[in-house]
Amino acid sequence: MNLAAVEIKAFVPARDFESSKDFYTRIGFEIPWSSDDLAYVRYGDTSFLLQKFYVEEYTANFMMHFLVEDVGAWYQHVINFGVIERFGLRVEPPQDRPWGLRDFPLVDPSGVLWRVGQNIGSEA
Repeated sequence: MNLAAVEIKAFVPARDFESSKDFYTRIGFEIPWSSDDLAYVRYGDTSFLLQKFYVEEYTANFMMHFLVEDVGAWYQHVINFGVIERFGLRVEPPQDRPWGLRDFPLVDPSGVLWRVGQNIGSEA
């Protein structure tokens, strides 16, 4: 019996599907495939599924973790691409966390909280 896993993907909710796709592509993600209600979104070897689905209580409690090599560069990248102003979002500068990461929170246009971070302590 082979129980090896290949990958796991989250279905990320989108209040305004087109606006969310625009947001993710503006910060550097690719969308190699999309239908009327689902999009395959990737950055390098990482990916998720963006879905045209929105329930406020669900989305307000949904969180994604994006582990990168240089969190400072990603923070500056997000600032430089103007997505904060364009989409009316909030972002905070990177900070060291007690769980061994340096990260910054970024809230997407639907209200999904992303924590963009890098390892600084023990491996996570």
